[in-house]
Amino acid sequence: MNSSISDAHQSGESSAAHSSPAQHGHHGNQRALMLGALGVVFGDIGTSPLYALHTCFSAHPDLGLNPINIFGVLSLVFWSLILIIAVKYVGIVMRADNKGEGGVLALSTLLVSASRNWRIWTPVSALGLFGAALFLGDGFITPAISVLSAMEGISVASPDFEHFIIPGSIIILTVLFVVQKHGTGTIGRAFGPIMLLWFGTLALLGLVSILQTPEVIRALNPYYAFQFFLNNGWVGFGTLGSVFLAITGGEALYADMGHFGRMPIRNAWFTITLPALILNYLGQGALLLRNPETISNPFYLLAPSWAIPMMIVLATAATVIASQALISGVFSVARQAINLGYLPRLKVHHSSEDEIGQVYLPSINWLLFTGTVLLVLGFGSSDALANAYGIAVSGNMVMVSVMLILLLRSVEWRFRKLVTATLMVTAFIEVCFFIANMLKFFSGGWLPIVVGAGAYILLSTWYEGRKNLNWLLTTQQVNSREFLASLVKDPPNRVPGTAVYMVTEASGIPRSLTQNLRFNGVLHERNLLITFTSADVPNIPAEDRITVQTIAPGLYRVIARYGFMEAPNIISALRAAEDKGLEFKPDETTYVVGRENPLITTSPGMPVWRKRLFAIMGRNAQLAAVHYGVPAHRVIEIGSQVRL
Repeated sequence: MNSSISDAHQSGESSAAHSSPAQHGHHGNQRALMLGALGVVFGDIGTSPLYALHTCFSAHPDLGLNPINIFGVLSLVFWSLILIIAVKYVGIVMRADNKGEGGVLALSTLLVSASRNWRIWTPVSALGLFGAALFLGDGFITPAISVLSAMEGISVASPDFEHFIIPGSIIILTVLFVVQKHGTGTIGRAFGPIMLLWFGTLALLGLVSILQTPEVIRALNPYYAFQFFLNNGWVGFGTLGSVFLAITGGEALYADMGHFGRMPIRNAWFTITLPALILNYLGQGALLLRNPETISNPFYLLAPSWAIPMMIVLATAATVIASQALISGVFSVARQAINLGYLPRLKVHHSSEDEIGQVYLPSINWLLFTGTVLLVLGFGSSDALANAYGIAVSGNMVMVSVMLILLLRSVEWRFRKLVTATLMVTAFIEVCFFIANMLKFFSGGWLPIVVGAGAYILLSTWYEGRKNLNWLLTTQQVNSREFLASLVKDPPNRVPGTAVYMVTEASGIPRSLTQNLRFNGVLHERNLLITFTSADVPNIPAEDRITVQTIAPGLYRVIARYGFMEAPNIISALRAAEDKGLEFKPDETTYVVGRENPLITTSPGMPVWRKRLFAIMGRNAQLAAVHYGVPAHRVIEIGSQVRL
């Protein structure tokens, strides 16, 4: 698969190596990156042994706890890890990067750019948007179920402490969300060694148990998975919803790819994570074969009684890290959505001077915190919350498979037919997982659907609203020829200095300029019209970032291009324009920002309720001047009303 996706997008294979910051040598060696990836990427899937096998039987009381069923469930878990995570995500999907970045939004923009069939652009964009919405919805559930499942070990050690599970979980979640501002890299370096100890402990406990009951190895035979369905029928199919818990977090490998690069994640998966998970699941199965009563909590009962307190501490630390994988992915997806025009401007902190993918969004962080705490209080246990878990993740996985199959029709990729056939097999399995999870809809599965639908409405409303608003503003702009003719006919008073007008569309003369001239009757000696555009790639090379056009003497247009993982900045853009011959004197420059206030009308377009929602989102967006780094002491804001 060496040429690939890349033909349309400068090679998915090479772009990952070229564009992902984590790939560069000065960012640390592969071992350090693998350790960081363990601390961020694999937390979610790495803590699934806490509850996955237990839930398979506890959530389905009609499922007999006999050796055949134990072998069957273990076989399903093993082959799910191999086919969905190892083959699909690590082996195939992570090669479909968008200049080093992953995630469902990055994949949808890559597909739209590569496809020559314009008819699929709109549905693909909608599919990617809904996949991103489901991923955002999953960001609420993962921290809650992970931390709850670890804290429930307290009741195994001593039932007297059971009342501390919920308040303890809330305390841990609070600490987790407070430290997010320190950045993914810092968190990864701190969490990496803990996760290495965690996976080593998983492997050791599992291996000791396997040696006591070696016949559990028979579960690796896929025959037992098929036999499981034949013996249990519809109950067996419903169990897939619980089996799926073993692979939740797999989508974080793709979403977090821009943080560490493809190779460190791949190496960490095959050398550490996968072997540890397989050994631990088999070890739990061996324990159940010896003593079926340990189904009450096979993970903690796998350890000696004297080690349970230490396991609770280690598991709690690991589940905090599990939450980090989803939180980091949510930050990445939200940042992509902002730059692609699906979310209003939000405050974005860059938590690393080296890693462009490491960002912190305070508003998203505290929104996730609030939702997570409410879930802990509302559901109260990991068993109850497991019913809400899986629908969003499995839906996201199906969407990734569908988009990648469509992408393979548009680009050249070695062994394309074989890869497509493999993806169709994994997509079929994922559809089965999705249907099985939907069976839990009325017992909690509605939650991620409602949250995902709400997120989709917000994302699509902002995108459509901005598109309509920009069109209205464009129609009201004066074209350059008419504007220049009016200056010749009625020359305005000129004032010294430079005025920089921030313009949404790189055409015509902005309303902020014409209104400034109309009401103040003056024009600066030099006027720059700057437009920031977002490309469907993560990063734009410096030499391609700035375009300078001379409209007339003293009137220039600057177009600054940024990728969806970059942070537009007006000062850096103007300094880059200076390199192209456009003089920039910061102390003599005034920045004029237009602020459009929509007036809600019943005119055709979006429904009135969506127009109102768009207006509310706009009022809560970060000011353009702040978002683009305009010096606060040199800003003039000109407001106007637009009938939406």
